[in-house]
This record gives sequence, structure tokens and C-alpha cells, in this order.
Amino acid sequence: MNRFLDDRGLLSQIDQVRHTVTSRATELVFNALAVLGVPYRRGGNSTESGFDCSGFVKAMYEQTVGLILPRKAEQQAAATQQIDKTELRPGDLVFFNTMRRAFSHVGIYIGDGQFVHSPKPGAHVRVESMGETYWSGKFDGARRVQALGAELKPLPTSPTAQR
Repeated sequence: MNRFLDDRGLLSQIDQVRHTVTSRATELVFNALAVLGVPYRRGGNSTESGFDCSGFVKAMYEQTVGLILPRKAEQQAAATQQIDKTELRPGDLVFFNTMRRAFSHVGIYIGDGQFVHSPKPGAHVRVESMGETYWSGKFDGARRVQALGAELKPLPTSPTAQR
């Protein structure tokens, strides 16, 4: 199969796409880690005002990948592709049931069983282990944003790009 793909020049294109996806996911994780310590703020969606969980995820994807995710965690879950926990890669979204309803909390998976998120009032953006008893008991599913593979609409760059 590799020979067939290589003969047609497709193998190098596949490698280039794989590298681009990996680069975007890496950049997303680095940008998410760059805002560690920003305080939680309900309805917040910027480093200046603070973040709630879904505002944090939305801002990181918008600033890094140029994609507009929905505003609420449950909407983000609905707009992304469900994956198995064993398939998690950096940049994927992890959801938790923290308010007795599905998909009430979201964070960004960064690898090695850890995720970055904006947890609750009085706290700040931080990294936590999905293996901690609290988080493992509330885990509600994993999702992949197709644009790190490409389905959500990119931000328009100019008025003509909106057409």
C-alpha cells in the first residue's frame, strides 16, 4: 500500500497533513498551557477577564486553530466527533459531568492522562490528571474537533471570505 501511495506522490502528502495536524495540536496545547493561572470567571472568555471552562476551550481553539466552537460545553460536545478514551490525543476535548448533567464541564487533553481547564469559581486555569478520583468518576466522554482534521468552519479572514 505504501508503495502504491508513494508511486503517486500521495505518501508525502499524507505525511505533510499528519505533520500539520500534529503541529496545530501541539500549538493548541502550548497556548492552553501559556494561560495557566488565569482566574476562573463565569461567562469569561479571555485572559483579561478570566475564563469559564467552555470559554477557555472556545478561546484556545479560536486563537490557535482559527475555529469558532460553540459557547457552551454541551454544545461543544454536540459539535465534535465522539472518540474512545483510548484514542485521546493532545488537543482533544474531555468532558465531565460535574453538575448532575451530561457534558457540564470541558477541558483540553494534553497527553499522559492530563488535561488543562478552568475548573470553578475561586480557582484558575490549571492542569489536572484524569486519573484523580474526582475526575475519573465524573468523566463523561472524549471528543475530537474535526478541524484538527477539518470540519468546523474557520474564522473568516476578510469580508469576502464569508461568502
